Amino acid sequence: MRFKGLDLNLLVALDTLVETRSVSRSAERMNLSQPAMSSALGRLRDYFKDDILVSHGKRMHPTAYAESLLPQVREALRGIEALIGTSTQFDPATSPRTFRVIASDYITAAVVVPLVARLTEVAPNVRIEILLPGEQSQTQIEQGHVDLLITPEDYISRELPADLLFEERHVVAGWKGNPMFARRITADDVYASGHVGVAMSNQRTPAFGDHHLELMGRPRKVEVTAASFTMVPWLLLDTMRVALMHERLARTMSKHFPIAFAPLPFPFPIMREMAQYHHARAADSGLIWLREQLREIAADNS
Repeated sequence: MRFKGLDLNLLVALDTLVETRSVSRSAERMNLSQPAMSSALGRLRDYFKDDILVSHGKRMHPTAYAESLLPQVREALRGIEALIGTSTQFDPATSPRTFRVIASDYITAAVVVPLVARLTEVAPNVRIEILLPGEQSQTQIEQGHVDLLITPEDYISRELPADLLFEERHVVAGWKGNPMFARRITADDVYASGHVGVAMSNQRTPAFGDHHLELMGRPRKVEVTAASFTMVPWLLLDTMRVALMHERLARTMSKHFPIAFAPLPFPFPIMREMAQYHHARAADSGLIWLREQLREIAADNS
């Protein structure tokens, strides 16, 4: 499809080329051959009368003109996506759509695994692609490269829409052989124990529970810090350590590991788990359906 002599598919190619700064990686992302991607770059150069990407040593860099085009190109692509999203009805029974979702391993275990099981019956051709949270999560949402970011309310962007999926309590968890779980647990018990903490991504961002526990101001002994939530049960086994754990995750993990859990013996904030998406996808019937499915599953597992 052409608009004023420009093949609109080249806008997607331009966005990808400037982001990846690589013809081969762009070809891989767009499921094209490298010669086809090189041809797209050549046509972009001809149309805009600019090199778009230039070689410097072993790397390629976008020209200043290409970088100046990028915000307008992305806004145009979001507008087209919004048009398609509002004009197309989503039928889960027949749709072959793939949803790209950024979700922690806790969210995956607690709600995405049951969702995938449900899809077998209600949406057999729908696929879920799961990406772990990281430094680029907000950028990926802003640029439209993913459909949903599922994260606690503390970590969402205030510039983009977000819906509440569910609320989550935290519990104290430990090895089933820990005698502390055979009686009523006190705050002194929790603070006297060694802890397993969780810090996410390369920035080592503390998990919601660890962050709010630190804000309470009482010192604790963190003996080991895990990079993901599902590592925690392994680090509790055969020890007297404890960890703050999401209640849904604790119930799920206790089916597979000899761990016990109990209510926290002190007031603690309720975590609000949100689903964030781009403005252009607010009316996307498929995305609305997906969020409804996640809310239903979370309610069933509360």
